[in-house]
Amino acid sequence: MSNTPSNTPMAASPLTRAVLEIDEYVSGLGWDQPARLFALVDTARLRTQEPSLATQLGLDDTSDATGLTPIEQDDMATDKALDEFLATIAWPDAVAGCALSVERLMLPPSAEAQVPQDLDEAGLAKWVAEHPKRQEVRMTVAVLRDGARESALRLREKDTPTEVLTGSDLVPGLAEALTATFAD
Repeated sequence: MSNTPSNTPMAASPLTRAVLEIDEYVSGLGWDQPARLFALVDTARLRTQEPSLATQLGLDDTSDATGLTPIEQDDMATDKALDEFLATIAWPDAVAGCALSVERLMLPPSAEAQVPQDLDEAGLAKWVAEHPKRQEVRMTVAVLRDGARESALRLREKDTPTEVLTGSDLVPGLAEALTATFAD
């Protein structure tokens, strides 16, 4: 992935730019994708310490020296629940942060009162999948070691770069799970 995507709007912070870059990259792969995990590394440090990798990633002297470079990790274990998988991750010191992009179904807050109380996890998933107001959403959440976090949400029905919602507290549970991957 290039560290300076052509269609990603310039954002104020390096973390927001990284989240939008990942969102753009995953969006280009289409929908119905598996979850994707990314290490976030300091671009200047990467160019200095791993010049061949930086070249392979298309980073040159014109790349944002204050930025973060997302590096997609190998395929995620699909045989584990996401929270179980995240609990197995530990990052080396060179990784400044991480990000995860995952697709989910969501319901509007008004549907919460309609949720049957006697459903197990599989039953709830089926109920949500069949609900007439369900929406498919791609969530890209990133965190840094220092606790900073950022998210990007993209609805399938509004799948354009101008319709991506960003914010630090859009998916707090996932941000907390990613932050825990940096715990000692």
